[in-house]
Amino acid sequence: MNKSWGSGSAKKRNQLVEEFLESISFDKRLYKYDIQGSIAHVKMLAKCKIIADSEGKRIVKALKEIEKEIKSGKFKFDPSLEDIHTHIEKRLIEKIGDVGAKLHTARSRNDQVSLDMRLFLRDEIKEIAKLIRNLQKSILKVAEKNIDTVMPGYTHLQHAQPILFSHWIMAYFFMLDRDWERFLNTFDRVNVSPLGAAALAGTSHAIDREYTARLLGFSKVTPSSMDAVSDRDFIIEFLADASLIMMHLSRLSEELILFSSKEFGFIELSDDFTTGSSIMPQKKNPDVCELIRGKTGRVYGNLMSLLTTMKSLPLAYNRDMQEDKVPLFDTVDTLKGSLSLSAQMLDTMKINKKKMLASLEGDFSMATDLADYLVKKGVPFRKAHQVVSKLVKGTVKKKKDLAGLTLKEFKSYSTLFGRNVFDTIKVKVGIAARKSSGGTAKESVKRLIAQGKEIVKKK
Repeated sequence: MNKSWGSGSAKKRNQLVEEFLESISFDKRLYKYDIQGSIAHVKMLAKCKIIADSEGKRIVKALKEIEKEIKSGKFKFDPSLEDIHTHIEKRLIEKIGDVGAKLHTARSRNDQVSLDMRLFLRDEIKEIAKLIRNLQKSILKVAEKNIDTVMPGYTHLQHAQPILFSHWIMAYFFMLDRDWERFLNTFDRVNVSPLGAAALAGTSHAIDREYTARLLGFSKVTPSSMDAVSDRDFIIEFLADASLIMMHLSRLSEELILFSSKEFGFIELSDDFTTGSSIMPQKKNPDVCELIRGKTGRVYGNLMSLLTTMKSLPLAYNRDMQEDKVPLFDTVDTLKGSLSLSAQMLDTMKINKKKMLASLEGDFSMATDLADYLVKKGVPFRKAHQVVSKLVKGTVKKKKDLAGLTLKEFKSYSTLFGRNVFDTIKVKVGIAARKSSGGTAKESVKRLIAQGKEIVKKK
């Protein structure tokens, strides 16, 4: 074992301790960011005359070679070297000798790991933002294609009022748009360079932190060296954003599960996103939706894991913070997979328009329209609500529905009911009447879709 640091003891470390301390099994995915940060750092050292230009060029050349070794799979990882930073530095020294040992001048693994995580998260947020936009585009396609499809709207999972299917699915578009904005806002707080904070107190070398920040595309540098190395707020914020969007994807998945069941029959998911039963030949299980719903709990757990890890840590860096990577990497991978699969499911699902419309037959979801009818005749809404409530209860007792009532029966509850009441209780008439901003009328939904098309143009 040849570490770049030591405890001062020549005694060989317990193998179990070695295994417990290592992070290379998961942080090796940061290799390109570690090398990217190291190249910027060494260029700054040369610019500031802390190392010679020729030394800087040799280090940069060797770092690029190491990156190719790792990418090609030729690089040998050794758990005894613990992390990706030590692996790369050791290999650098093997390649160019003592010149390579100058790389770590004016820097610590503490600011180095924070830098790597910020660089990693910047790229992932950009990718996630693209995936959100792709899912929103899928929603827009489905909404536009099914602009006239009628379905029940639900509250408490009970028929509430008729709506357009396009109106239902556009609700998820705007949930996702809040998510997109949250991730972009988080990006601004991720995009701050900690490089140069060193272990916790800065460095005595005359470095140029702003220069490395510019090389790496950061908007600014962290103001406090102690905060820079001990801060994981940017990861926690990302995990919180991820928890919210996974909650939205879980809600969508839950509705797709319900709507694809025999009891609803509103949609059919493609065979690519369902599985059969090991014993029941007729089954078509919505496993992808169920796993998105299930993985949401994992993402919540990742957020709580890091919050709990950080809740009582004294300044500055503590080894506990090594535990930030697994929950972050797991969340990134889970979220990206969930977003991609959700878009593909929507692109391929079939809509059963007749079943959706038929499910409204015989229900009382036009009752609110009856109350509004009376309000337009001058009846206070609360009184109109009471009248229609009695009407519905009486109609149920007669084992009828609203369409089966005569004008005389309507008038027995209020003399204000006229012959045009029969138009009022028509589903499509009721939907068309809801023209208010954000409402379910076709013209309102068309405005939402047009608004959505403008939104997805934003990068």
